[in-house]
Amino acid sequence: MEFNASRLHLPRFRLSVAADLCVETISVLSDTTNFAVLELFTERRDLMSLPVIESGRPIGLISRNIFMSQMSKPFYHELYGKKSCIAFMDKEPLIVDANMTIEALTFRAVESGEKALADGFIVTRDGALAGVGFGLQLMNVVANMQAEKNRQIMHSIDYASVIQRSLLRPSNLALSDALDDAHLEWQPRDVVGGDFYHFAKYEDGWFAAIADCTGHGVPGAFMTLISSSTLTQALQQLGPRDPAKLIAEVNRGVKGMLGQVEGHGHTESNDGMDAAFMWFDNATRQLRFSGAKLSLFQLDPDQQSVQTVDGERMGVGYTDSPLDYSWTNKIITIPEGSLLFLTTDGLIDQIGGAKDIAYGKRRMRDVLLAQRTECARHVAQAMLDDYQAWQGEQPRRDDLTFFCLRP
Repeated sequence: MEFNASRLHLPRFRLSVAADLCVETISVLSDTTNFAVLELFTERRDLMSLPVIESGRPIGLISRNIFMSQMSKPFYHELYGKKSCIAFMDKEPLIVDANMTIEALTFRAVESGEKALADGFIVTRDGALAGVGFGLQLMNVVANMQAEKNRQIMHSIDYASVIQRSLLRPSNLALSDALDDAHLEWQPRDVVGGDFYHFAKYEDGWFAAIADCTGHGVPGAFMTLISSSTLTQALQQLGPRDPAKLIAEVNRGVKGMLGQVEGHGHTESNDGMDAAFMWFDNATRQLRFSGAKLSLFQLDPDQQSVQTVDGERMGVGYTDSPLDYSWTNKIITIPEGSLLFLTTDGLIDQIGGAKDIAYGKRRMRDVLLAQRTECARHVAQAMLDDYQAWQGEQPRRDDLTFFCLRP
């Protein structure tokens, strides 16, 4: 019988390989009797698993719990006491090299089933026994590693949120400078979001855009960076006064950046956005509106209903959005005192209410009508209050973004 000093490795460095979990242990040769093993387990109550060695290499693992349970059965002392300990050993234990990564070890332990977690595993160096590892210790290490990864990810996402908000800040400042009565609401469902907006003031008018990109959270935020940068380039090339041409240019840009162009081979992505662009001319009070699956809602001072200016039923940048698709402008004269409202579908599609149904356009119009004489900020707050009351205990489904303004 072979005996080695029992010693627990307590590394000060970050755990990364199986050796970091290795506990040096005693072992027995394959011809050791069960009586001898019983004596070991009786003397060493800390001994939970016992490796079995043959020709210098581990061939099995004896679980204390299983062994003691078997030997406590009637007549087992007499039948098996003098026989080889291989009778009660696991002949196919999990055996891993000391240099195996914790990640690979975790996969191997899961593949081996519950016994690797319950009884532990054997760690070797160059094929020879180095010690044993325990499932509970492995689970603890994996949990700590995952917690650290999550902490790092959340730190990165929090910083990404700072970047995203910084990119949107110029539009907020431009909106405040251009319009006295306006409100912009942007609430990502997660820390970062898949909605974005753009507002820019010019000498003769202003340009506004709102978009709902594929996804939310981190994937959606990546799409907003792609889409907003493409819009910025389009504005530099074409100017702000033809929203339909701008949407078409963004469509080509997004499709090109994501490789979602027919004839360019197979693409694994099918991402894009729903959007609405508009240009307002200060002198004529004419609004040019172009929408891709988003609509504009207009309430004039002398009207008793909210008018809907629908966008086209073609998304921007998707695989099935034609590269040469042409959106159209709808030209609307806006009387003074009119209220304009532009939103992504995060407001309309939110589930809630007594019947757990979507908030819907009708309820949104009712709020606009009820608040028709109020300033844009009060209208927006009333909309948010009604939306949150409707949502109730339901989870937030999507990012929430809307413009409310009186030009």
